Order: sequence, then C-alpha cells, then structure tokens
Amino acid sequence: MTHKLNLKHEGLPGLYQKSFSHEILKLRRGKLSTVMDSSSMAIIQGAPKPRGSVLFRQTNDMYYLSGVEVPHAYLTISGQSNFSVLYLPHLNPGSERDEGKSLNASEAVMVAELVGVDAVRPLEFLPHDLSTFVLKTKEPRFFTPMRNPELGSESRDGILKSIAYSLADPWRDASSPPAHFIDKLKRSFPEAAVADLSPALDAMREYKDTTEIEVLRIAGELCAQGITEAMRSTSPGIFEFQLAAVASFIFNQGGARGEGYRAIVASGKNAWHGHYGKLNSELIDGELVLMDFAPDFAYYTSDIGRMWPVNGHFSAEQRTLYSFIVKYHRALLEQIQPGRVPNQIMENVAAQMLKIIGETKFSNESHKQAALNALDFRGHLSHPVGMSVHDIGDYRNRPLVEGTVFSVDPMMWIEDEKTYIRCEDTVVVTKDGYENLTSSAPLDCDEIEKVMKDEGILQKLHGSIA
Repeated sequence: MTHKLNLKHEGLPGLYQKSFSHEILKLRRGKLSTVMDSSSMAIIQGAPKPRGSVLFRQTNDMYYLSGVEVPHAYLTISGQSNFSVLYLPHLNPGSERDEGKSLNASEAVMVAELVGVDAVRPLEFLPHDLSTFVLKTKEPRFFTPMRNPELGSESRDGILKSIAYSLADPWRDASSPPAHFIDKLKRSFPEAAVADLSPALDAMREYKDTTEIEVLRIAGELCAQGITEAMRSTSPGIFEFQLAAVASFIFNQGGARGEGYRAIVASGKNAWHGHYGKLNSELIDGELVLMDFAPDFAYYTSDIGRMWPVNGHFSAEQRTLYSFIVKYHRALLEQIQPGRVPNQIMENVAAQMLKIIGETKFSNESHKQAALNALDFRGHLSHPVGMSVHDIGDYRNRPLVEGTVFSVDPMMWIEDEKTYIRCEDTVVVTKDGYENLTSSAPLDCDEIEKVMKDEGILQKLHGSIA
C-alpha cells in the first residue's frame, strides 16, 4: 500500500487531520455562508464524548466543515461573511494525562491557526455569543442540520430505521439529537427563527471534489485488498468471522480506523439475507460465500461485493450464475458517463442482457427465470457512497455529473432455492466516463480461482501455530 494518511503537523502528531487543507474547508464554509443572508447564522453541533472506552469519531457534517475531532465541539458560520468560530471545551489535565493531547479552548491561538477558523472560544461562551447575535440582529435566524448526524458506521437510512423501532417501544425515548438541540434553541431564543441547514449541506456533500476522491480512492483500494486477502484465506472449516477478521486487519494496517459498516460475510444460504451479519457459520465445502465489507478511512468509506467458492473452484452451475451477474456488471460499467441518466442506463443494459440470457445455458428454468426477473430490478446502480456507505444524494433520475460516487451492484434472486447472486464495485463519474475505485479485487471466476490458489493469512497463521 503506497498511500498513507499524514497526521503530523509541526511536532503535534495526531491533533488535527491533514487530508483536507484550510482552503478546502474554508471554501466549504463559504459556500454555506452564501445560502444564508446577513441576518442568519449556521450552528453545527459536534458529537459528544462517547460512553465507554471507544475511539471518538466526529459527526460527518462537523468533520466535513472543520476537520475537528474533539468531543462537544460547536461551529458557527455567519451568513454572507463566512466568519467562522469554533467552540471547544477547556483543557482537561486529567484527560490529557490519560488519553494524550487534544485540541482545546485553552490554546485558542494555536488551535485557530491549526484549524483555519477565524476564532476559537471556550464552549461556555456559545450562549453569550448566540444571545448577542439575537440582540443585535433584526429578524435573526439560526440554521442547523435537522437530519440525524451520522457517526462511525451509521447511514441515514439505518438511523431512521432505529428511530422507527424506538417509536414502537413505549418505554424508550425515540427523539434524535437534532430534535433536542433544536428544541433548546427555540426555547432559549424564541424571537429567532430556526431553519434546516441539511438540504444545503447535503447538496454540497453529494458531489465529491478531487481531494475527497483521492481519499475514496485509498479507501477503495484498501477495500479491494481486504476482500482479496479474504479470498486467499478461504477454505472449508473456517468461520465467517475469520474472513471478516482478515479484511479488518488489512484495513487497519493500511490506515483505516475501523469499519465503514458491519461486515457481511455470508456463506451458503446465509447469503439469501442481503445484510446478514451474524458471522457465526462454518464455511462448507461446495458452497459459495458472499463478502461485502469496507474500511472507515479518514471519514470516508467504500463498498464492494464478491462471491467465491469455499473450496476454491466454482461448480458449473455456480460459474454460470455468477458469470451472468459479472457480465451484467460490466455492461452497466460500460454505460457510465456524464450526461447519462442511471434509470435509462439500466433500461439499455436490460435490453442487452436479454440477448445474453438467450445465449446462456442455465441448468434449469428457475435459474433462467431469475435472470429474466433481474432485468426488471431498478436497484443495480445502487446507492451513493462517501462519508457513509449509504451516503446522501439521489442521482438515479437525473443526468450523471462528474464527482458523483455510487455503487454498481447487479443482483439476482432464485426464490425456490433461496439463492442470491451479486457483485459490487464503487465508481466515481469522471469528465469522460468513470473510475472503478475497487477494481483491483478479482471479479471473474478464473481470476478468483487463481487468487485462491495462493496461501492466505489464516493458513500462514494456523501453520505457524501448528
């Protein structure tokens, strides 16, 4: 792996990210500033200190605008002027002694220079500054994100599902962090309007700039390396969780700080459940295994899907089914370029694949019908990818533009056998086509079988123990 994340800054290692420059972050804040008038102020609430001994991870929105990884941080951006103030807790000597140095309000000048904001103030000054803004402004308005903040491996769709479950449980509080913060703003400053910053922020996050694409490129390469090593390490008798551990090791040794989402390693019939995550089944000779797993690298992730035979050799039937989906996958990739509408791409490719189905010798009519049914599915150009694996944005019904990142994930279901076949890559739309960010992972049956002949980490480990 040639890419490494540089976290050093003038003798203060690890204090502040170095993936995104001051200029990039200031440009982002400035863009938000222009959607507000001079009577408005944006307030972004960071993540709180986590419970227990876990690594702190900032909310995606706060990191996107500031790069700051400190609990209980707040950021304000003045409308039109782009004057940005970062609010932080004071130095906590006990925490610094136990956990190491972190950014704090007690070193405001140093932090302001390091982060590139106009001012750094103690957290307890935030109420005073908000009240001063309200006092001196005619028709004051606060803008704050009203959609739920993503933390770690969270995506908006998963957060909303969790809230739905909680709403059905009368013993639990289903309110989200934004709801509490918005309510406190309204009760504290009833004379000020409160508006949603999420639409403007989401619109910015939807299209990735060149620096984001470079980070995504590294995440994608780590993703591909992890799944390739899992292929090498596969053999009958090992467990799904062992393949997840192999990929996690590859991710972390390459600079990731954990997983972008819960690992899907599904052997045999477990693959029927698209988001299976129990990881407790033994791999059986003759079955296929599905793996879908990616790292959390510098607050960005990727997405990939591959299937391979546990014993290292596709049966004739497995080869026919998986090869059909690979052909579908390649046909979709060939159609990706700026100006084309994803839903129209899927229509065009479905027509191409109808001919392929006619030329394919499926082992039975059920398999052929599953292939035909796959032509009607409109989720093969699946979802945006970025700071979350199911990132914000909706590109399917409008022309693709440069900087759009999404997963290409053709799939088919054989209902009577409870068999699910798929493969997936993450791509970015370029000015004249696309770049496959996870392309180095073997895709074709022959490529996969060749890689599986090599000794993997698990075999080396077990050999050394023996």
